[in-house]
Amino acid sequence: MAEESKRNRWLPRIVLIVATLALMGVSFVPLVGMISSNKGNTPSAVQTPDAQRKQLEDQARGYEAVLQREPDNQNALKGLIDARRQLNDIKGTIAPLEKLVQLNPTEPQYAVLLAETKRYANNDTEGAIQTYREALKTKPGDLLLLQELSKLLVNQQRPEAAIGLLQDTLREAPKLNQVTPGSVDVGALQVLLGRAFASQKRYDEAIQTFDTAIKATPSDFQAYLGKALTLKEQGKDAEAKPIFEKAASIAPAQFKDQINRLASTPPAPNPTAAPAGSATAPNGTPAGNTSAPEVKDGKASEATPASPAPDNKGSEKPAN
Repeated sequence: MAEESKRNRWLPRIVLIVATLALMGVSFVPLVGMISSNKGNTPSAVQTPDAQRKQLEDQARGYEAVLQREPDNQNALKGLIDARRQLNDIKGTIAPLEKLVQLNPTEPQYAVLLAETKRYANNDTEGAIQTYREALKTKPGDLLLLQELSKLLVNQQRPEAAIGLLQDTLREAPKLNQVTPGSVDVGALQVLLGRAFASQKRYDEAIQTFDTAIKATPSDFQAYLGKALTLKEQGKDAEAKPIFEKAASIAPAQFKDQINRLASTPPAPNPTAAPAGSATAPNGTPAGNTSAPEVKDGKASEATPASPAPDNKGSEKPAN
C-alpha cells in the first residue's frame, strides 16, 4: 500500500512536468513515451490481478534479457521503466532512468524525470539536486533544468542558492551564447530570477529584474505578467492593472482569459515558493498565484500531449 501511495504521488507530478514542458514549447515526446503505458504491453482489463501482475513481471524479465544483450537499447529501457512502474516498483525505475540520462545527455527531460523519481521514491533531495547539476554541465543554460533546480532549492529553504544559480547563469550567458548561439534565453532567465526574488518578498529586486526583462524582450508577456503579479502581491492594484492589460494584449490567445482571471483574483495570503514554473505550479508565479501560463520564446503549445509510439532505437520486443 505504501509503494502504491508513492506511485500515486509520483506519476501526477511527472505528468504535470510534461504539461509544463508542453507550455514551454519543449519537446516532450521521449518523456511521454517513458511514462505512458504502451497499449501493446498493458495488461488486459479482463485479467485477474494475479494474472496482470504475472504478465508485467514477464514483460520486465523480457526487457531485462534484452538489456543484457543490448545494454543501450532505449526501447527496452523505456519498456522496463513502464513495467516496473505498473508493478509499483518506482525505486526499480531509477537504474534504467540513469542509463537513459547517460545515453541522452542533451535531452533534459530525462534528467528531470530521474531527479523527480529520486525525490519521490527515495526521498533523496540531494540526489535530485546533483542530477540537475550534472545535467547543467552539459546544457548550462537549459531553462527547464534551471527552473526545476531553482524551484527545488527554494522549497528546501535555500533561496539564496536558487537566486545565485540564476544570477551566475545570466553572467555566463554572453559567453555561452557566443559558443552556441541561442543556448541561453536571457529574457526568460530574467523572468525566472524575478519570480525567485518575488517568492522571497524581495519585491524591489523583483520589479527591477522584470523591468530588465521587459527592455530585453518587450514582446514577452511573461515579464509583464511577473511584474503585474508582484505589484498586486504588494497591494498596488492600480499600478498592476495596466501591466496586466499589456500582458494580456500580447499573450497568445489561449492565455488571455487566464491572465485576466489572475488580474481579478485576490492574492493568496501565504505565497508559495515557485520561482521557475514548477510542475506542482507549472506557471511559477511569484506569490501564491498558481495559474499563470508559461511559454518559451513566445510560442505556446497545448498542455495535453498525446502518447507517441516508441522510437526505433534497437529492437523493440522483449525476449520471451
